[in-house]
Amino acid sequence: MKVLFVATECTPFIKTGGLADVIGALPRELNKEGVDVRVVIPKYEAISESFKEEMTTISTSTVPVGWRNQYLGVEMLVKDGITFYFIDNEYYFKRVGLYGFFDDAERFAYFNRAVLEMLPQIDFQPDVIHCHDWQAALIPLFLKTHYHNHLFFQEIKTIFTIHNLKYQGIFPRVILAELLSLGDEHFDGVEFDGCVNYLKSALVHSDLLTTVSKTYAEEIQNPYYGEKLDGLLRERSNDLYGIVNGLDYQEYDPMNDPNLSFPFRSAKGKKVKNKRELQEQIGLPVEEDTPMLAIVTRLVEQKGLDLVTHVFEELVQENIQIVILGTGDEVYEQFFQDAARRYPEKVSTHITFNEGFARRIYAASDLFLMPSRFEPCGIGQLIALRYASAPIVRETGGLVDTVTPFNEELLQGNGFSFANYNAHDFLFTIRHALSIYQDPTTWSALIKNMTKSDNSWNKSARCYVDLYQRVAGGIK
Repeated sequence: MKVLFVATECTPFIKTGGLADVIGALPRELNKEGVDVRVVIPKYEAISESFKEEMTTISTSTVPVGWRNQYLGVEMLVKDGITFYFIDNEYYFKRVGLYGFFDDAERFAYFNRAVLEMLPQIDFQPDVIHCHDWQAALIPLFLKTHYHNHLFFQEIKTIFTIHNLKYQGIFPRVILAELLSLGDEHFDGVEFDGCVNYLKSALVHSDLLTTVSKTYAEEIQNPYYGEKLDGLLRERSNDLYGIVNGLDYQEYDPMNDPNLSFPFRSAKGKKVKNKRELQEQIGLPVEEDTPMLAIVTRLVEQKGLDLVTHVFEELVQENIQIVILGTGDEVYEQFFQDAARRYPEKVSTHITFNEGFARRIYAASDLFLMPSRFEPCGIGQLIALRYASAPIVRETGGLVDTVTPFNEELLQGNGFSFANYNAHDFLFTIRHALSIYQDPTTWSALIKNMTKSDNSWNKSARCYVDLYQRVAGGIK
């Protein structure tokens, strides 16, 4: 079985969010299952020079973009047994940043065509092309239009994964002809409020669809979560699968994390040492028995931060410390900075993002707050479980699929959750968790359950293998 992953970021080369973690980790697990998985991403300016020096140019040609032909260089390197291809075009990708440019419609139309133009040149004919998010969503459409008579492509199947339905790639109708080189007869398959919707094109034209948790697959078929595409998703419900993301247990391992002064697996004493060290570093009172709450996230509404701000004054009356790390909307950045000034003994705010610092927060904290409005899968709660910081989550998307409410009578469950998107339900759940924290025996049982949680990629990788075999007609 040969599979090509098409995405626009991938660890360790380039990352803006959780998509990069998936594209970096899942191919390795699929490779263990006997799948020949290769990955293609753009060659961005921000990729480290050390990686660029390892790349070898394997082909050069051109790509049609509307009426023009643009340069295509294909570079390759092998890392951890996986072959990675990089689409080289300095006009589109030699920039500061990955997304948010005025010509993103053109940049990613080029990228999708470039991937398909590349394949006959590199001696790799995949059985399945697995496309991720709107930036790679045009490939199924192009296969069924520009390439449908090309013998090389006729047996290739496509799977499209929705990582976050909110981001769709919506552009003016004029690009249908000017960038995609398609006639009006194809407009219905991409149309959205009179515009061209890249993500919709994949929902219509892909052979199978997946998203990153079972619950999110169900949620997006309803108007509240469906971002105006719920009707189409209901039509394709038999082709839509929810497979929960895993966590790279090699990358996120508190026993072997170089960012931690006191590596640990489940020993409470080592976790307390990490807590004391962090308290000293960020200027909070060194009090190992005071529960530390962590927020490590993008500071945006989706993450439920309006719930946090609504009950914040009540929350800080508790005997707690709160550490916030992230960047995002100015209103939330200012709120948490102001909170740190008003409550310097309880609140420490860091408007930045640093991966090593984030790991130290996970390792030091006792509770991890993640009250998301919606969450396709989420990685924060998975890291928190791995680092024994009990997640408090809203019951949505992948949070439902990975966090089981703790039952203090049966000593079962690995975190805490609440159902309604309500600030005081959230506060009630935090207070319940704090009451459990005060009972060392019960809290130790919860920590034991967290460390037993298996959110590795193993099971999910096998689910993907089953889908690849199904869509490719049983090829192994």
